[in-house]
Amino acid sequence: MLPIAPSPIPANELRPGRFWYAVAAVTAVALIALGAIVGVSRFNDVIDAVDTGHPFANGETVSIRLGPESDKAIWIEEQGPSASQKCSITGPGDPGLGSPGIDLFLTRDETWNPLYDIDVKRSGTYELTCSSEGPSQYAVGDRGGIVTFLGGAILAVVLPVLGIGIAAVIVLVTAIRRRAHRKRLLAERRDSGAQPGPTPAPVPVPVDGEHRSAV
Repeated sequence: MLPIAPSPIPANELRPGRFWYAVAAVTAVALIALGAIVGVSRFNDVIDAVDTGHPFANGETVSIRLGPESDKAIWIEEQGPSASQKCSITGPGDPGLGSPGIDLFLTRDETWNPLYDIDVKRSGTYELTCSSEGPSQYAVGDRGGIVTFLGGAILAVVLPVLGIGIAAVIVLVTAIRRRAHRKRLLAERRDSGAQPGPTPAPVPVPVDGEHRSAV
């Protein structure tokens, strides 16, 4: 007599549970969305990084409202910073100008470089004046430009890749462990179904008025 095949294992009995597939999907979607948000934010920051619509020339004084949370810099058009370019800032507290990082801001027909970082400790109105040996145009803008954008763009790419990678690992590990659990349960049921039953007791059979046992 052929052995009876064990019944199929219901999916909800397998471990780990299928909710881990949902965890993988949520992880991937969340990191992809976060990467997109970072990329869009960085792009919006870089296109408006420098206020090129309000430039000022050598010897001109401009007023600007700043606070400790302001992250502003002085930019110069068409030429990189050199020793001949000088700027000063006056206002409440003890404002200062620091060395900027290497960066770049481009418009359709202009190239701007950061000249000084602006550092203020109190909120208020400040006055800026710049000069150089040749004619120059200056503008106030954010400290970040193309280089800062590229750093953010790398993060915007890494986050989705990381999300997809983490999701793939979760799905793979879950599938492997569920398959192993299924095989183990099937083996246990197959072994329990193949165990021999109890030996039947002898049944008395009458023969010529006498009884003798027969198996």
